[in-house]
Amino acid sequence: MTIHFIGAGPGAPDLLTLRGRDLIASCPVCLYAGSLVPTQILGHCPAGTRIVNTAAMDLDAIIGEMQRAHEAGQDVARLHSGDLSVWSAMGEQIRRLRSLDIPLTVTPGVPSFAAAAAALGTELTLPGLAQSVVLTRTPGRASSMPSGETLANFAATGATLAIHLSIQNLDHVTASLTPAYGADCPVAIVFRASWPDERIIRGTMRDIAGRLDAGITRTALILVGPALGGEGFAESCLYAKDYDRRYRPQSAESQWAEWSEGDD
Repeated sequence: MTIHFIGAGPGAPDLLTLRGRDLIASCPVCLYAGSLVPTQILGHCPAGTRIVNTAAMDLDAIIGEMQRAHEAGQDVARLHSGDLSVWSAMGEQIRRLRSLDIPLTVTPGVPSFAAAAAALGTELTLPGLAQSVVLTRTPGRASSMPSGETLANFAATGATLAIHLSIQNLDHVTASLTPAYGADCPVAIVFRASWPDERIIRGTMRDIAGRLDAGITRTALILVGPALGGEGFAESCLYAKDYDRRYRPQSAESQWAEWSEGDD
């Protein structure tokens, strides 16, 4: 049978994909990261589901649960918060499962940085200010950082930075980024984006540390960059009246090119 890795989204139980919901509803076994996945999502489990909170389990124990379910002919819904492509520890589980020849699938989820941007009502890429978003973190107990992946290196690009798992290192973050972004660069901290107790703290590189509530020590995302200010950017060409584009040609030549492409 199959292990279905499912991104459970940033917190709000309705920020779950339809595919993820349907997979949860089809699996007789559900393993979920209880420290971050809201229990309301477990309401999609069918009656009689074996539900296992993996928060206190090590990797061997988690794989053991999956292997037993597989041998019993049971599909497993494996729930992780946010999206599985970053900081989910999915990779090490997949490596073990592949070595055991256990089939698996991966269903993406809404990532926390997208939920945080939505809470801010902010586009993270604005013309002339930033056209890239860097997802990164600072070193922690569980994972070190490769030598080239420093905040200073990322700051040199001027991109919008979404800094995960680093709220306890806020002083280090601001000290590392201020030389490149300047003390007046906008910063936003979004605590538990999309959860009922979501909080937003706005400031600048100079004063954000002083604005942070001492009680916020985890599940908070730090966003940095000029785009957070929402000012001083040009309008894109995408909707400009005189912009010649595929679905809104402005000249006979472009109309001919469009017709020719369609005829190929």
